[in-house]
This record gives sequence, structure tokens and C-alpha cells, in this order.
Amino acid sequence: MNETPQQAVHRTAGGAGAGWWDVVLADLRARWAAVRREPDAGYSTETVVVTGLLVVAALVVVAIIVAKVTEAANGISLVGG
Repeated sequence: MNETPQQAVHRTAGGAGAGWWDVVLADLRARWAAVRREPDAGYSTETVVVTGLLVVAALVVVAIIVAKVTEAANGISLVGG
């Protein structure tokens, strides 16, 4: 049966009289079923998170290098003597 998660929520939750917890559980079941049908579906999300962490790490390294170079440049004395 190919149904959307919204259809599964309405089918499982029992209509308008169902409580919010039933709707949440039905939505989770529908999402879990979608993940089981396509096991590689979350791969792109994982790739985005890892790429974001690498970008943050690169920015931290660049900030450290800039701080060290600035410190070294400020330590150079141009006064003869």
C-alpha cells in the first residue's frame, strides 16, 4: 500500500476525534515506514551535517592562524637600534 504520511496519520489516528498523541504516533509510524522503504533517504542530511561541521572546523583553524599571524606581525619592531 503506497500512502503518504498524511494519509497514514488520518487512517491510523481514527479521524477528528483522536487525541494529539494518537496523531503523533501515527505520524512517527508513517515516517518510520518511509525510512524502511528508502534506507538511503537520510544520507543527504548526514552529508549536510558533516559538511557543516567541517566548515566550522575550517573557520576555527583560519581564525587561529589569523590570530597567530597578527600577533607575530605586531611583535615586529620597525624602530632601528
